[in-house]
Amino acid sequence: MKTYCLTISLILAAWSSFSQTVQQRLKSATDMLLKDEQMKHAMMSLYVVETKTGKVIYHLNEQTGLAAASTQKILTSVAAFDLLGKDYRYRTELGYDGIIEKGILKGNLYVVGYGDPTLGSWRFNQTNRDSILNSIYLSVKNAGIYKIEGDIIFDNSMFSYQPLPGGWIWDDIGNYYGAGTWGINWNENQYDLLLKPGNKEGDDVEATGTKPALENYQLTNLLKTGKSGSGDNGYIYMPPYSSTVFVTGTVPAGEKQFILSGALPNPAYQMGKELEKKFIRNKIEISGAIKINGSTVDSYRTLLTTIVSPSLDSIVYWFLQKSINLYGEALLKTMSYEKSGVGSTEKGVELLKDFWSKNGIEKSALNIADGSGLSPQNRVTTDALVKALQYAKTHDWYGFFYNALPLYNGMKIKSGTIGGAKAYAGYHTSKSSTEYTFAIIINNYDEAAGSIVPKMFKVLDELK
Repeated sequence: MKTYCLTISLILAAWSSFSQTVQQRLKSATDMLLKDEQMKHAMMSLYVVETKTGKVIYHLNEQTGLAAASTQKILTSVAAFDLLGKDYRYRTELGYDGIIEKGILKGNLYVVGYGDPTLGSWRFNQTNRDSILNSIYLSVKNAGIYKIEGDIIFDNSMFSYQPLPGGWIWDDIGNYYGAGTWGINWNENQYDLLLKPGNKEGDDVEATGTKPALENYQLTNLLKTGKSGSGDNGYIYMPPYSSTVFVTGTVPAGEKQFILSGALPNPAYQMGKELEKKFIRNKIEISGAIKINGSTVDSYRTLLTTIVSPSLDSIVYWFLQKSINLYGEALLKTMSYEKSGVGSTEKGVELLKDFWSKNGIEKSALNIADGSGLSPQNRVTTDALVKALQYAKTHDWYGFFYNALPLYNGMKIKSGTIGGAKAYAGYHTSKSSTEYTFAIIINNYDEAAGSIVPKMFKVLDELK
């Protein structure tokens, strides 16, 4: 009898759960999360709609602006698809002034950047450092040049002199994910600091070099060895245009080699010195120097070649898949440059807010300072994220955008993480073939209590 009663109870419980609407299930799961001790001082926003109809399924604080972290990349990538086009390609021009006489360039060689974030990137065969340097070398060689009497000038002037958005914090900007954005970017504006930790906690850490070899830098190494398995707790501090870098924190004991990835302080200069070495190895003489042009209008008169980037759909793929902040800031400045002739973060933010204002999102719902979501000053509503996702569905490039979204918890969603903030936004099709568009953000949860992610996924699982 006891077994019979238990079976009936389980059947009734399962039937009750099944018979609940998705709205009821979401409310129950959300209420449970809000009662969690980890949420005692937190703010949560959740917004869910049926994708095909736009019908609101569940809403909680959807008009409250919160730190959305990298889910903000949705706003930038969708606008880029619309304003630039999925086939948009960056260009980098190689040219010269003066004349070529008997193999001697009596003038300057110019590398003119238009903000390509993939120049020198290892993510595409045609963009890696060796391929780009070899392409430039062959163009010079094929022009019959064996000696350059002038300078090699790298033109950064298409983007503003200020490479960083306002509001980025000191702890971020020396590290790879806090790299600035210039007219000329190189190797995704990052380098690897190669380290050899000690065998026990408290030992000094030896810095054995960088990859690629950094030009013109002085390192102050304050790193210590942490406990075995303690992970990456090291931070690199180096502002743009600087030659002084210091590194502090801990890296785990017992590692043969440990890598911290930092942000290049002057990518054009780094590229210039690598190109100079390429020329010297291949017996092209250079009489002048490597110079960086940040604002003047002087430029080449004769074009040698144009290096083109992969198409925008490929760039957005990596932008969303790997959450590359550099790509977001480059896209923001590029939209600004192409539409207004000014490649700056400020103009890009203004353009982005104008674009979304024309497409159903109030400007006050996007209190943003950048294109990637790294600034802790950013505040975005879940309503805005859902509207942007819904907007994408109506365009012919949607398939490329959808493909670029990562897969988490069995759902196509972009994640976002920043101090005390976690967010997800994207799409999911339930077992009953109902399509949902959603965004969830939690700010100021208790990080010391462990990961909030499984608890957020438990809410989103109600859409399955």
